[in-house]
Amino acid sequence: MFNRRCIIAAAVLCAAALAAPAHAQDKSIVVASTTSTQDSGLFEYLLPIFKQKTGITVKVVALGTGQALDVGRRGDADVVFVHAKEQEEKFLAEGHGVKRFPVMYNDFVLIGPMDDPAGVKGMKDAARAFRAIKDKQADFISRGDRSGTHSAELKLWKIAGIDIAKERGPWYKEIGQGMGAALNTAQADNAYVLSDRGTWIHFKNKGNLAILVEGDKRMFNQYGVMLVNPAKHPNVKKELGQEFIDWLVSPEGQKAIANYKINGQQLFFPDADDPNA
Repeated sequence: MFNRRCIIAAAVLCAAALAAPAHAQDKSIVVASTTSTQDSGLFEYLLPIFKQKTGITVKVVALGTGQALDVGRRGDADVVFVHAKEQEEKFLAEGHGVKRFPVMYNDFVLIGPMDDPAGVKGMKDAARAFRAIKDKQADFISRGDRSGTHSAELKLWKIAGIDIAKERGPWYKEIGQGMGAALNTAQADNAYVLSDRGTWIHFKNKGNLAILVEGDKRMFNQYGVMLVNPAKHPNVKKELGQEFIDWLVSPEGQKAIANYKINGQQLFFPDADDPNA
């Protein structure tokens, strides 16, 4: 009897030992997000803080906002964390998301070569700067990836009265890649590019590039986060995903976002308490 009990106890302990790692592995979520949250270094800073508090591992799929939302539409992510409000609201209207929470903001900046062939340095009207770039046919790098930054760029061309799809020339280059790659291409080609400020501050290969245009209110850049709808995608880890969202918009998460700085410069500004964001 004793031996039988020992065997059963050993089997139970073995099963528990085998089950423990599987359970630990299950305590993870997939977040489809923008390249700017990744390329700015924000996730590298935030996620260890979140994991230490909750034990939840966050696996990031960094894409342009449009592609990140498509990942959510397929149910291949638990959470989407992006920055194109119109696209986010469409995602919700389609039933793919549960609720949108504003998280933080920064702004877009027009980066260009210091010798500034289009003569835009110091302009406060981004659309005017875009017109000057087109008129001079100065090299411009476009993300071309349906990202939030790409959407913002297209809006600025439209405000400038330019149909970029029809009026583009060899000077306008779409690369279909993320923000870091776009900045590297601009640096290599001595070209202009629209960037979110966070990625620019974090970018180490600045070379001859500098911020030439900033401060236009139309270059405001808001970020939002949504749980992928578990009613449509039953594999979504709704409790863990919502725990991540709740932390991001909590006073603790908002403080962590505000505390992320490079050389004293704050990259993102929390605004979860703004209902209109």
